[in-house]
Amino acid sequence: MSERLAGKIAAEVLEEWDIRHIFGLPGDSINHFVDNLRSEKEQLEFIQVRHEEVAALAASSYAKVTGRIGVCLSIGGPGAIHLLNGLYDAKADGAPVLVLAGQVETSKLGEDSFQEVHLERLFQDVSVFNARVSSADSFPDLLNQAIRTAYARKGVSVLVIPDDMPAQKIKDSVRNTSSVSSVAKPAPMLDDLQNGLQLLQEAKRPVILAGTGAKGAVNELEEFADRLAAPIIFTLPAKGTLPDEHPLNLGQLGQIGTKPAYEAMEETDLLIMIGTSFPYREFLPDDAKAVQIDADPAQIGKRYPVTAGIAGDSKLVLQEWNKSLPRREDRGFLKECQINMKNWWKHVEKDEVEATTPIKPPQVIPMIQKITDHDASLSVDVGNVTVWTARHFRMTNQKFIISSWMATMGCGLPGAIASALANPDRQSIAVCGDGGFTMVMQDFVTAVKYKLPIIVVILNNRKIGMIKYEQESIGHLEYETDLQDIDFAQFAKSCGGEGYRVVKHEDLEPAFDMAAKSNKPVIIDVHIEDQPPLPGKITMDQAAGYSKHVMKKFFKQHEAEMPPLRKALKRLF
Repeated sequence: MSERLAGKIAAEVLEEWDIRHIFGLPGDSINHFVDNLRSEKEQLEFIQVRHEEVAALAASSYAKVTGRIGVCLSIGGPGAIHLLNGLYDAKADGAPVLVLAGQVETSKLGEDSFQEVHLERLFQDVSVFNARVSSADSFPDLLNQAIRTAYARKGVSVLVIPDDMPAQKIKDSVRNTSSVSSVAKPAPMLDDLQNGLQLLQEAKRPVILAGTGAKGAVNELEEFADRLAAPIIFTLPAKGTLPDEHPLNLGQLGQIGTKPAYEAMEETDLLIMIGTSFPYREFLPDDAKAVQIDADPAQIGKRYPVTAGIAGDSKLVLQEWNKSLPRREDRGFLKECQINMKNWWKHVEKDEVEATTPIKPPQVIPMIQKITDHDASLSVDVGNVTVWTARHFRMTNQKFIISSWMATMGCGLPGAIASALANPDRQSIAVCGDGGFTMVMQDFVTAVKYKLPIIVVILNNRKIGMIKYEQESIGHLEYETDLQDIDFAQFAKSCGGEGYRVVKHEDLEPAFDMAAKSNKPVIIDVHIEDQPPLPGKITMDQAAGYSKHVMKKFFKQHEAEMPPLRKALKRLF
């Protein structure tokens, strides 16, 4: 029986799972396996990044945009530690990701060797599968199990590979495992369906809150909402499930949301949660009845006291309900919500069509909209930029990528790189703030190296804007949120890409037009006015907190000339 390198056979396992890209950096504790990957480079493209955090964030985004497993690779020790932020993003958003982490040779384990870290312990909290290859013979089978588990449990699988393992020869014999997998769709219980159906029939003002679990049931969701005459509010990661200007769509909820969505939640008598475990209780109804559908029974009633829970696949549940629900004749509540939404779009448009210098954030988003293809990927970073994009960009058929649950700054650029690699025939755009972009900006050169014609739009207010607003909204003075300005356009050119710096409103459209025609990676650095991302509906607590901030700011500015009495008043705030 013939023998071959364990690493060579393991590389073929990756091919069998239709893995095409691996993000990472080679190094001394993973070099043997990297050499095995080199021999398979026609099928497995190694994408060399400049920082392992970008590798993990890109792998997570790759999984989100394709549904296929994202793969990242690192050395042990410092490289593996750098992966953690992106892996927690994948864990939080349920993205299947495989980690191939190098380790010191087996004979040196436990000797406190150079760069030795207890990787199994390090990755324990973030992973659904976490194992070290302890024999070369087990390497291919463990790899199969890691990939299968990541898919099945929608999470991070970690395989720690001591550097000597891939270099050992093993018998090319019958394996214990294979790359064949199957996906189950949990069917709902009939009693649960009936309990939920009764609540649907009794409701007068039903509202649907749909999350990523509804993405696989678009037609069923649309039919269900129409039959029930219920408006749909989408969670941020589910943005784009239906077009933003669809007559049933009320946009997002919460700090990033719309006023019609907020008001619909205040008025509803039945909340229908489909494929979401929405975390912000303060934006949900105080005491309305609720029905929740989720494939994971542990999520039902986790964050809202539901009246009926249906554990099952959203598509199957909605199909069954649509068979029993007649189209509701009383559509008054839905029409009121639709009128509110039309008025909201008119209100929003006023901010978008202004032509001012300094440029205001809402004026930039329509320029992005103008150059964005209908099937493009939009990778949005975390911060004020999230609010402006969520509120002003009208999704049609685009893919929307975001770090939703972990909300980690720096996700925009890696997401655009991953999208461009996964779908080279489709446009890939990143929308970033200057704070988020500077966390990973070194990897713009990765897009240049691999000739990925991404467009990176930076809303540059020279601040960590969201944190500034948060400080103010709770009544604090702004502290350490200013950022030193960087000429990102010149940075793009120094990397070998193209760059445009826009300060005046009249230069916006020409810059975007040139970027759209380019076949190189481009940065559009737009200087914007610092503007707070006010929510669609301002609460009394937010208003009171901001008023407190204004008073503190006033007293701080006039502290020198304040008489003793006013100084005493100052101490009250």
